[in-house]
Amino acid sequence: MPASAEQLLAPATDFVQSQLKANAMDASHDWDHVLRVRNMAKKLAAEEGLDASTIAVIDLAATLHDVQDYKYSGSATATAISVKAFLTEQEAPDDLIERVLSIISSVGFKDELGRQAGHDLSPEQACVQDADRLDAIGAIGIARCFTFGGHFRRKLYDPQIPPRLNLTKEQYMATKDQATTINHFPEKLLKLKGMMKTASGRRIAEGRHACMEQFLEQFYAEYDCRA
Repeated sequence: MPASAEQLLAPATDFVQSQLKANAMDASHDWDHVLRVRNMAKKLAAEEGLDASTIAVIDLAATLHDVQDYKYSGSATATAISVKAFLTEQEAPDDLIERVLSIISSVGFKDELGRQAGHDLSPEQACVQDADRLDAIGAIGIARCFTFGGHFRRKLYDPQIPPRLNLTKEQYMATKDQATTINHFPEKLLKLKGMMKTASGRRIAEGRHACMEQFLEQFYAEYDCRA
């Protein structure tokens, strides 16, 4: 009998945990990150007034959103292929598979760079996207940023390398071209507050954005020996 979103959550959890362990991903994209995104997506969905069945789909999609992430797998299609194969094996209904894949395809910053202006998201897409972006900013976002930069052996900062403020999708996906960790703030992280889709996401993003601004002010002051 085809499985529901609620029934799929436990096997999806096991699947994702095994995938992350096998891929030896760094702590910026580990199970704790997935769990935070799951919990935040459900929190946003509840505050946005979505019903229980929609929240169950959001929970499932958030659980699966980072499987075979292109930043580690090197493939922009690996996530969709892997998630579809898993859900098909679990006998998920076709409409549920399409909903989950649609949500996951809308999460990434790179995907929004490649979209036409004015692209609208469904409420379930918006909740998972905002949840993932909220985990990229604030105190946890700062920690994840430097963890990720360390994994890819990036310099902390080089004042001679200016940030690329108008990134294309192709430039963003060229991971090796992202030269310093600090540049990731103006290139992406400081933009996320203005890209939130839900009212609750925008509210939470305000405080997390301010945290990053304070951190950067202190970082530059210390770098220049002004503090």
